[in-house]
Amino acid sequence: MTTTLDKRPPGAHARPTPPSKGRGFNLLRYNLLGGVAGWLWLVVVLLPIYWIVITSFKVQADYYATNPLAPPTNPTLDNYRFVLENDFVRYFINSVIVTVGAVGPAVLVSFMAAYAIVRGSAASRFLRGVNGLFLMGLAIPLQAVIIPIYLIIIKIQMYDTLGAIILPSLAFAIPLSVLVLSNFVRDVPKELFESMRMDGATEWGTLWRLAFPLTRPALVTVTIYQGLTVWNGFILPLILTQSPEQRTLPLALWSFQGQYTINIPAVLASVVLTTLPILTLYILGRRQLLSGLTAGFSK
Repeated sequence: MTTTLDKRPPGAHARPTPPSKGRGFNLLRYNLLGGVAGWLWLVVVLLPIYWIVITSFKVQADYYATNPLAPPTNPTLDNYRFVLENDFVRYFINSVIVTVGAVGPAVLVSFMAAYAIVRGSAASRFLRGVNGLFLMGLAIPLQAVIIPIYLIIIKIQMYDTLGAIILPSLAFAIPLSVLVLSNFVRDVPKELFESMRMDGATEWGTLWRLAFPLTRPALVTVTIYQGLTVWNGFILPLILTQSPEQRTLPLALWSFQGQYTINIPAVLASVVLTTLPILTLYILGRRQLLSGLTAGFSK
């Protein structure tokens, strides 16, 4: 019985659709190549990390006598104990103070500045000039102004202090943070701001009750990025500090490596301990970080 949906004459057979020549094969081939390339890149990335971790648990004599990629036959924590006994805790605290002291105020000031620029730049020439000034800050590398910074720090009598590292780090963290946060604040619908104003909310209340929750992924992204940058900073601690008591972890790691060059397992143990805090920060803020990085691609 022929239905109304079947327009073919009785007895006629459906013509089979000819297969697309090479389409499935090419797709499979490209997927295989991409998968193999991805696994190779994963091996390239993980191999040095694996070598650093297993070597940090080896005895110094075993490191020179066995295969470098072989797991330790007698794992030991002596290397980590040795690193901790060389004032690692002091350097860790210094790095935490510098990172928190620079990133916290920088993100706070950048968030308020981004809100003011987005909400008021259309009616204020001054705010447009401030936004341009922040953008100019992105074009100035740290290496180009390290000598003026050094002279200013000496002039205000802050040389060889943690504050000497915090102030320039804070200043260089603000321009990029303002740029990123202003883009996120600009994406908030204007109707929400107008609704808040009609409900009687002040600009300060709108800032913290509306803009802050909606830009939280961007705030976490900026915090993690700037925290990583300040934590790994080397040139400012090298130029602006002198005494060992004021060293941060990157500078202490450089000094430790120069002092114990032969003891490779101990040096790699110090590398692991230096990396753990920033890795922990990434794990805790991973979801918000990915949301902040991919928010612009979903629009």
